[in-house]
Amino acid sequence: MKEHHIEIPRSARYFTLGEVGPATRQVWIVCHGYGQLAAQFLRYFRFLDDGTRMVVAPEGISRFYHMKTSGSVGASWMTKEDRAAEISDYVRYLRALHDHIFGQISRESVELHLFGFSQGTATVCRWIERDTVVPERLTLWGGLIPPDIDLSVFKEKTARTDFTIVVGDEDEYAEPELVSAQEMRLRESEIVHSLIRFAGGHRLDRKVLTALG
Repeated sequence: MKEHHIEIPRSARYFTLGEVGPATRQVWIVCHGYGQLAAQFLRYFRFLDDGTRMVVAPEGISRFYHMKTSGSVGASWMTKEDRAAEISDYVRYLRALHDHIFGQISRESVELHLFGFSQGTATVCRWIERDTVVPERLTLWGGLIPPDIDLSVFKEKTARTDFTIVVGDEDEYAEPELVSAQEMRLRESEIVHSLIRFAGGHRLDRKVLTALG
């Protein structure tokens, strides 16, 4: 038995808040976590829709039913199965979305903020490492930088980026010992960043999110 791959055209879905125009000063690209849908995730960012920002929420291209074969649906960026191909696919997808958005507004005229929550943190990290995207701001929330990321490349790409990590005190996916190990890894690589903690679990916190906005 031999494994094969072919590239196929397919549709990818994304949602937006706000419109690009002369008043636009920021573009946020926000990547959801495992099992979420982009429209549901984007609701947390409604307060940013003030006429100066456009918020873009791409949706993972692998969808599934949460329970058995019916009911609510979620999306995933990847699994361990056919891992390399899935990562390449979503990096190409995010690059295409980036180019589409900045075909509507000059990249030089706005600040780009990349935001990843949960599984979306790994997605955003791999996108930065493997592509030419260079954000002015980067927020990784409730997730860890993947161990396979080349931190020397990541450091170079984010050298001028305002980089923030956010974790809840009770986040079961970002336990204290894992966060401490990541902090040590980042310090050893001399990657400048800030760490924000809040009281809560694996969720977005409106107060912290408002401060970031």
